[in-house]
Amino acid sequence: MKHLFTAILLFCSLSVFAQVPPQAFNYSGVARNSQGNPIASGTIAVQISILKGSTSGALQYSENHTVTTDQFGLFNLIIGAGAVQSGSMNGINWGIDNYYLQIGFDLNGGTNFILMGTSQLLSVPYALHAGSAAAISGGGGFTHYIGEYFGGGVIFHLYRDSLGAERGLIVGLNELSSGIAWDSSTACLTGGCINIRYAESTWNGATNTAAILSELGTTATAASLCDNYSAGGFTDWYMPALQELHKLWTNLLDVNRTMEGISGAQIMRFAVYWSSTEVDGPGAWNYSFMTGGASYWDKYSTYNVRAIRAF
Repeated sequence: MKHLFTAILLFCSLSVFAQVPPQAFNYSGVARNSQGNPIASGTIAVQISILKGSTSGALQYSENHTVTTDQFGLFNLIIGAGAVQSGSMNGINWGIDNYYLQIGFDLNGGTNFILMGTSQLLSVPYALHAGSAAAISGGGGFTHYIGEYFGGGVIFHLYRDSLGAERGLIVGLNELSSGIAWDSSTACLTGGCINIRYAESTWNGATNTAAILSELGTTATAASLCDNYSAGGFTDWYMPALQELHKLWTNLLDVNRTMEGISGAQIMRFAVYWSSTEVDGPGAWNYSFMTGGASYWDKYSTYNVRAIRAF
């Protein structure tokens, strides 16, 4: 018997189901027979395929589901959580092309799938690509997203420069110290901390870090830990400035969710982190990830350190 299959993609029901995006999204459909009557309370098999470029494009990902319809023939499934047949959801770069959803269906719950149609994916891939609409800084059309595992760490800030180029900030995956002085030189420890020239920027941690190293050398200071850090093949890490730490704190939920799914990564702690922003000779700014606030403290005090880099 020939059967009809009516499917409704619920763009408003985007949900996150994994630690590293793109994750997954909800899908609902109604199975009907050739007379248009719902196939009620039955077990059916559904094959989900994602094609690139067109309705006949290259297969990027495929998965199978076995679902049970309700009394109205309605069923629900999660695309991205089925039995994988080909490809990887995490391997799809939603930002570089158009993608199409192809549905196959076997009334008997087997693997003899009848193709029921192909339609372009619109809202859901964009939301997956972006992480969430609220996570995007600077508007749409970004290749990257807040919370993306990229460039040796996790993206926590996105923006466009004056030429329209996409830029961002990445935080490292590991704590470099849970207690180190901003300036651990002997002179500072004995009350002779010096004022670092050009290390007072609240937003440019790279400039601050370079200035600190120029004055203090490569001793075991908070800045030198960041400068010596290497991850993902990158060595351009630095100690974040005060406003950069604030941006990181603002998007801490997205960052930590991603880090939880990365082997060997350490989530950001509810601790106090040194910034590279100096106040004066004796003190510098730190930032509390417990309260989301900054405070001035003596440079010989010890706090956590985490490196960032820009792209």
